[in-house]
Formats: sequence, structure tokens, C-alpha cells
Amino acid sequence: MPHSNSHLLSPLTAGTLTLHNRLVMPPMATSKAEVDGEVSAPLLNYYEEKSQGGAFSLVITEHCFIAQQGKNRQGQPSVADDRALEGLGRLAAVIQANGCKAIVQINHVGGAASSSATGLEVVSASNVPSPMGPGEIPRPLTVDELGVVVGQFAAAARRVKEAGFDGVEIHAAHGYLLNQFFSPLTNQRTDEYGGDVNSRIKLHLEVIAAVREAVGDEFPVLVRLGAVDYLEGGSTIADAKIAAVAFERAGVDILDITGGLTGYVRPDHTEPGYFADITEAIKRVVSIPVILTGGITDALEAERLLAEGKADLIGVGRALLKDSEWAQRAVREMEA
Repeated sequence: MPHSNSHLLSPLTAGTLTLHNRLVMPPMATSKAEVDGEVSAPLLNYYEEKSQGGAFSLVITEHCFIAQQGKNRQGQPSVADDRALEGLGRLAAVIQANGCKAIVQINHVGGAASSSATGLEVVSASNVPSPMGPGEIPRPLTVDELGVVVGQFAAAARRVKEAGFDGVEIHAAHGYLLNQFFSPLTNQRTDEYGGDVNSRIKLHLEVIAAVREAVGDEFPVLVRLGAVDYLEGGSTIADAKIAAVAFERAGVDILDITGGLTGYVRPDHTEPGYFADITEAIKRVVSIPVILTGGITDALEAERLLAEGKADLIGVGRALLKDSEWAQRAVREMEA
């Protein structure tokens, strides 16, 4: 297939971000940071190896914790205070030197935390354990505490920008805090943050606004949305479309779509691009680019999903974990 006709190899502009192709390295936890969350040599080596050759136009790091209470596990990188800046700067430089744009994913895991890992009580939208955590019953956050969390997201985003990254991604998926607010299964609040989907995304919109204010209008902001729970009584495609439209209006540049409370898998589905029906539905209601990740292991599969209008960008994770050369080979295949 000639270069010019390849969807996978065509450039894309989203806000101020220009990407040289449609391949994305999605966030995948490595647990390679130091115990306190500092960027370590093994972490730098991992991103250096995975981004080599610049075959991915965009590299999104694993989720980094915005506060001790929102930390997921030992070895998770930190964006929780300014001590993280120097290491984050080194991480940005390694990825960018390979010709990729570098984005940091920032997160608070909420009810998926374990008090033994954080040394603090576990908190969430409601006193419902997250299916992604060790099962501790969380305490519902007060409205005042939600204001603190919003500030922690904003401060983390400022650090990402200061460290020299090309953008920031807000993690609102995989059963973590923002997803706990989005899902009716974990959000049983009766205040203005609970109820219908517009109330359940109130916290997301406050986080997006605060992040946007912290980084300015020119800095790319992505949201990873856990669109559908695939569980009885959980979030639906209809909810996800409402959220996507609201996030675009709030100034988000790219939507990165994945699963909700069941994580990055889809029950009973393993076909390439198993979230494609959701990304396609969301693409119809927004004008910003949409990333599809999940089960894609072959360049031709990625090309087909783009050609069929299922998404604008394709994330390939597990295939890359198994084989660091995957993306470089995929690009060569499409250029041939």
C-alpha cells in the first residue's frame, strides 16, 4: 500500500498537537518507578526502548499519582509534588528524543487504593468498593475534599507542562476515582455529584476546567474515558456520548476511549478493536479525535479500523509489551 494512501501513516492535528501518524502507545503500568514515585533508571530505559525509532507518533505514560491518597501501588510514578519535576523532565526528554510526542497520564485511584499502600483511608464517590481495588469499603469524599482533589489534578497537570511534556491525559477510566463518579454502580451520591449522567460528570468537568486553567489554552489535554461498564446497571454508550460532548465543549483535545469498571478488557470480546462500536458512536457526536485501543496486534487491522471510521488514532499496547519492535515493523509494512 503506498504511503500516501495509508490511513495509519497519515498525520493528524489536534489542537496544538501535530502527530506524524495515527499510532499511539497507550498507558500501561510498569511499576518501575522508585518506591516514592521518583522516575528511575529502569523506567527511563523502558520508555526509551518502547519509543525507539519514533514509530509511535504519541506515547502516553502509565498513570502517575496526583496525591498519596490516590496512589495505586508501589513503583507507580508520582506527579504529586515538585520533587517529581526533575525525573519527569528526564522522562519527557527520552521519549521526545526518539521522535514521539510525550503525554503524561495523571490519576487518583480513589476506592481502588489500598490503605496499606498509601497509609491513608480509602475514599471514593460512595461507600462502594471499586472492582479494581482490594475491596476495602471506601469513605465517600465530602464536597470540600472534592475541591482539594480538583486542585491536585490541576497542580499535577502544571508539573507535566513544566517538565516539558507535550500534553496531559486525565485518567477517567478502569474503575479509578473519576470512573467511580461516572458509573452509577459506584456513585450512589444524593448531592449534586450523583444522580443522572450530567451530575456524575460534574467532577470531571471541574477537573478539566482546573487543568485547562493550570496549563493554558495551548497545551493539549486528553481524557481517557471509561465509556461503558458492561455490567448490569452500569454506565452505557448513551452516558458516554453525553460525557464526550460535554468534555469537548469543556476544551478537551482528544478522547481516549476504553472500558469502565471492567478495565481495559471487554467481557466476552477479544476481536481486534473490541471497543470499536463505542469509539464509532462517540466519533459521530464529537469533532475532536478519538483513540481506539484494545486487542489490536496487526498493522492491517489498525488500518482497517481507521478506514472504516471507527476511530482517528489507534493504541497498541499488549503487542508492544511482547515485542518492542512492533510499531517500527508496522510502519515499514504500511510503507512497503
